Amino acid sequence: MAKPTGFLEHSRKDPPKRAVKSRIKDFREFESPLTQDVLREQAARCMDCGVPGCHAYGCPLENRIPDWNDMIYKGQWKIALDLLHATNNFPEVTGRICPAPCEASCTLSINEKPVTIRHIELQIVERGWKEGWIQPELPEQKSGKRVAVVGSGPAGLAAAQQLARSGHKVVVFEKSDRVGGLLRYGIPDYKLEKHIIDRRLDQMQNEGVIFEKEVNAGTDISAGYMKRSFDAILLAAGSTVPRDLNVKGRDLSGVHFAMSFLKQQNRICAGDKIAKKELISARGKHVVVIGGGDTGADCVGTARRQGARKITQIELLPKPPDERLPENPWPVWPNVLRTSSSHEEGCDRLWSISTKRFEGEAGAIKTLHGIRLDWSSPDQNGRKKFKEIAGSDIELKADLVLLAAGFVHTDHGAFLDDLSLKCDKAGNIVVNDQMMTSEPGVFAAGDCVEGASLVVTAIMSGRRMAKHVNQYLLQQQ
Repeated sequence: MAKPTGFLEHSRKDPPKRAVKSRIKDFREFESPLTQDVLREQAARCMDCGVPGCHAYGCPLENRIPDWNDMIYKGQWKIALDLLHATNNFPEVTGRICPAPCEASCTLSINEKPVTIRHIELQIVERGWKEGWIQPELPEQKSGKRVAVVGSGPAGLAAAQQLARSGHKVVVFEKSDRVGGLLRYGIPDYKLEKHIIDRRLDQMQNEGVIFEKEVNAGTDISAGYMKRSFDAILLAAGSTVPRDLNVKGRDLSGVHFAMSFLKQQNRICAGDKIAKKELISARGKHVVVIGGGDTGADCVGTARRQGARKITQIELLPKPPDERLPENPWPVWPNVLRTSSSHEEGCDRLWSISTKRFEGEAGAIKTLHGIRLDWSSPDQNGRKKFKEIAGSDIELKADLVLLAAGFVHTDHGAFLDDLSLKCDKAGNIVVNDQMMTSEPGVFAAGDCVEGASLVVTAIMSGRRMAKHVNQYLLQQQ
């Protein structure tokens, strides 16, 4: 245990942020690290619970959180890093962008503010990079087996690294021009600067992982060729088909999917030139973001940095409560109101709003028409159900509308069709307990199996798939 009385002596301290007026002028990360002394105090708040909720309930990776908190309190940074890497391939990513379900499940959060787990995690791995402790981990022997990974998001990268370290030759196929998947083109730079990804990719290349960019599986390379050339195929393409909005005026210019908007800005930050006719810009515009989740918040922050005149974010669901309700007890994820860094930077937030139609002029969006919803009457099974409130129509000026209502399933392209993979009713790939699909030797993990979820969940899924693939390959010898 770090310090028996630490949680009584020290209050929670979050990492400082750059002032809003400063950070909205660029796309650089805006959080600064806590000092080493303060971080040690924060680690001392860990209570060494009998059954630590952070590890047992909150973290999909089952990170050994109490153990590395103890090591930080004792100044044993290298051991803390080893403990961290034992369960997580990319703590520099989760330490920045994970919503920290571990903190929601921290025992302290029953009636106090939880331990600053995510920031401690980030500082451990950043110390590791600074000290040169993070080096390629090479296998003792090669297996002679070849593995193809389709998709270079967190699930695919985690699986690729684990299998390369097990001695297999791994080739990752990415249809985009840069490796990283959602991490590269779905997360704004102000939350995750891309050099953070690149240094980990360098490590993976030195471990033997081969990255093939701009290769679209099923189009540029056939499923049949991959089955003949590889001993196992891993699908980690993510849940990439966005949920659309089927309303009048959807085809007006200025209505875009959130990922098109976010991806383009990431390309601009990377130095790419975007043709004027293809540019999706919020500068000087009234922006409406449809969807109240993390992707919607990312659109808010990006639009603010682009110079939007006014930003409004609307959500179909009712406004969450400020604190847990009795039916939402610890240690489950708290359904409470969250204000992200993007919201702090300025936007109006509206709840219980259904979009009815768009209106425009000369083919371009100008107005969003919606109606307020009443969620007070549950259905016969007790589930939330809404009804439109008569006469509660609203109009929002809108020069740019961004659809951030989530994703429906993975892209069912030629590759999946060629393999004739079985999918469930939601369109996700079906796998067995060993994460193998309906096609022998073809495995799948991450969002393409479970639906859109957290980066930490994708890493866990990729690691689990790698374990089963390794067992499968060893049995083939």
